[in-house]
Amino acid sequence: MPPPANSRSNDNCLDVLCRGDYNSGMTDSMPRDVRAPRFDSLYQEAYLNLWRTYDRLKAMEDELFSRFDLSAQQYNALRLLEASHPHTVPTLTLGARLISRAPDMTRMLDRLEERGLVHRERRPENRRVVEVGITDAGLKQLSELADAVQDCHQRQLGHLSHPDLKHLVELLHAVRSPHEEAGSTWRKPTTHFQPQESH
Repeated sequence: MPPPANSRSNDNCLDVLCRGDYNSGMTDSMPRDVRAPRFDSLYQEAYLNLWRTYDRLKAMEDELFSRFDLSAQQYNALRLLEASHPHTVPTLTLGARLISRAPDMTRMLDRLEERGLVHRERRPENRRVVEVGITDAGLKQLSELADAVQDCHQRQLGHLSHPDLKHLVELLHAVRSPHEEAGSTWRKPTTHFQPQESH
């Protein structure tokens, strides 16, 4: 038996602008992009707002890194390798530390190595493990990016006060924590950034 004509579809259209998701009283002549979205639940509303926020902030980040022929994930890998420099890191360990999973870790490192930003090696005592480290060129690339990255973060979130930012960080940690893997460093309690005092 088909559902009643006024029932909602179960496909939970995630663009929140699917059939029937408009406030009553809006006319068909109103442009789609100005119609107020409705949600199936408060959980969905929160999730889709997170998704939309990520999309808007990531667009700014992508524009920055494209100028340096890098992806945000490649930059993340370089920063992690910088933190371990002058030591190397097993590729599996590096992959586990990335903010988001790399669909093809080998290919990402291939591209960085082709540009001379990282180097890979196999240790004689265990030839099965591939170690990766950052090169001087990689360190130079990060240095050239430093100010631009800080400016990008300022443009992304500079309209929020420091108390609001701290509260946001705490809320995001609370949302994410139950879904983090047991060994993830992101499960640890949040330590807020403390600006260095000038002397």
